[in-house]
Amino acid sequence: MSSELIREALTKVIDPELRRPLTELGMVKSIDISGDVARIGIYLTIAGCPMKDRLQEDISKAVIGISNIKSVQIDFDVMSDEQRNEIKRIIRGGNEKTIPFARPDSLTRVFAIASGKGGVGKSSVTANLAVALAARGQRVGILDADVYGHSIPRILGMLGARPTAIDNTTFIPPEDIRGIRVASMEMFKPQREDPVAYRGPILHKVLEQLLADAFWGELDFLLLDLPPGTGDIAISLGQLIPSSELIVVTTPQVAAAEVAERAGRLAHQLKQQLTGVIENMSAFACPHCGEMISLFGSGGGEETVARLEKLTGAPVPLLGRIPFDPELREAGDIGAPMAEGRGSTKALEEIADQLLKRSVSLAGRHLPISPRS
Repeated sequence: MSSELIREALTKVIDPELRRPLTELGMVKSIDISGDVARIGIYLTIAGCPMKDRLQEDISKAVIGISNIKSVQIDFDVMSDEQRNEIKRIIRGGNEKTIPFARPDSLTRVFAIASGKGGVGKSSVTANLAVALAARGQRVGILDADVYGHSIPRILGMLGARPTAIDNTTFIPPEDIRGIRVASMEMFKPQREDPVAYRGPILHKVLEQLLADAFWGELDFLLLDLPPGTGDIAISLGQLIPSSELIVVTTPQVAAAEVAERAGRLAHQLKQQLTGVIENMSAFACPHCGEMISLFGSGGGEETVARLEKLTGAPVPLLGRIPFDPELREAGDIGAPMAEGRGSTKALEEIADQLLKRSVSLAGRHLPISPRS
């Protein structure tokens, strides 16, 4: 009877990476009770599971106190290939390997953050928007799709983070301290300094693998930090996830609007939805006299919007202007984005609030809800 009570308690222990109960994943190997000691065998997906200590703590908290159990001894073992295959079947919902965000029943909003050229702060905008959404209780993932110029791990303080491999074809993206899941080419290189030298055709396969081979869990938002321009990755995204929405980042310089328009024009050709434009590095208040300083000019956001509205024949909102803020840049360099109380932070939070307003209909979609006894 005591072992049954312990097994029942283990149904409430969630695997930190797979986010499913241990019992559902077949991770409970054995339960033995001797006096006031419970000895529990637990299967790990891999020998070097980074969440081993967390599991031990969560299991002990759940079991101590049941039927006078005063201590818990946990014996860890490693799953066989057959058991790992069953794990993959469970987390994929019984489906063959696919891109979950491309399925018609997916409830994840996928936003591609694009720019016509580099140097406009696109990666910083992506990372800080993710932080703002996570702070609002959203489950967020970032795919660092800038294969050659990846920088998301540094901005989020994840230098040296590695994915957990279930096997050679499935991995779990690591989380930052806010619970944001991140997949980046940087995490797969032997050394951070190693360059990525892929020719065009390989890039499509790389993007597909990062989307399909990863177990992202149930996300509310997936943000993709695209490389600048209108190259292979941007085209592949439109093909792999047709329902993805595009956000164009530009600077206030009017000349930049001409370049930013090209990213939106490609999305329009691929029939992606244009969610809006973000003007980054906008005017900011002088810290000494309070006078507004337009370091990079003005009007670039409005010009980009006007060009895209003319192209699409539909409204394209200016989602917001993020003031130029050296501290925001410094925070990204040390892996601590979104300093509170700053003008740039307020602008990012307001943009996040706009993205939270769901405009996509749920009619006819399967909701991933299952009754629990």
